[in-house]
Amino acid sequence: MKTKLILLAAFVAIGLSAAAQQPNSKLRPDETVYLYATSDKDNTVDPVRGKKTTYAGFTMKEANGFSGPEEISETGNLGNISSLARFDLYFPKKPNGQMVIVCPGGGYKYTSSWNEGLYVAKWMLEQNITVAVLKYRMPNTHHTVPLDDVQNTFRYCREHAAQWKVRQIGVMGFSAGGHLAATTETMYVDDVTKPDFAVLIYPVISLEQDPHRGTRVNLIGKEQEVAIRDGKSLDEYRKELREGTMRNKHLARKYSLHFNVTSSTPETFIALCTDDKTVPAMHGIWMYEALIKESIPTELHIWPTGGHGWGFTTKEFGTDKIDYCRQEFFDCLENFLERQRTK
Repeated sequence: MKTKLILLAAFVAIGLSAAAQQPNSKLRPDETVYLYATSDKDNTVDPVRGKKTTYAGFTMKEANGFSGPEEISETGNLGNISSLARFDLYFPKKPNGQMVIVCPGGGYKYTSSWNEGLYVAKWMLEQNITVAVLKYRMPNTHHTVPLDDVQNTFRYCREHAAQWKVRQIGVMGFSAGGHLAATTETMYVDDVTKPDFAVLIYPVISLEQDPHRGTRVNLIGKEQEVAIRDGKSLDEYRKELREGTMRNKHLARKYSLHFNVTSSTPETFIALCTDDKTVPAMHGIWMYEALIKESIPTELHIWPTGGHGWGFTTKEFGTDKIDYCRQEFFDCLENFLERQRTK
């Protein structure tokens, strides 16, 4: 009898855990598009999946070195994403011609796929905007990997834009996803991969000055973890250490995105809070200063309190960290997006 009770308790616990790993919304994507040909889709533990599955068939230039199933927290933080890179498509009933590719944050360790993904899609649909929520591969120090995923998403969406009645595609990102969105708007390779506009929410911008440690380490590696002594003379080891340190510094500069702004960078909307202790407010300010230096039409909105990671979790979905200014934030963002549509 005691054994039966223990087993029953275990099953109840598993059931509660599975139930907890559900977003506070019944909204589900119309379609999920896997960027790379893969038969590994059973390794996803993500409860948010499209009604239709499509394979884009892009060639993966570089793997990120991860294996095994994805991991998900009770709040929708999705990690260990590797070959299953994908985006969820949401189509409004009356598309207004605008589309946003959303990059959730998570320090390049996971994607906050509900707070900065699904809940964003719900709001965008209410504005009649077509949405792609990207579940990009974690870099695991393979720094080109996340941008490859965003650019392939742009390629796929541009190819299908006419079919979806889309004429304008922007990028939006949060925290490390904001870093990825800013990378997308400053390091595009052609007109297809260039966003029409960008929205950066409490973004990481610099990997040099006051960086978010997790974002820097996960994208380009640790500064001192660049050489192994085994079998090398002291001089050889020191040389490799110097070269590795120089490479790390080079990449930190390359991915400090305010240095990459040019007169061709698209219009940008930036929002954050003064009391953000995770990503200092100066990151968004550095980007704003770089944009206005190049005469790029730019909006910067800073609210006094709210901290970091408030995303689109309104009272409908949980506790709203910026409830006192939520509607003002939504109004500002809606006005910015409407202005982009009328260009």
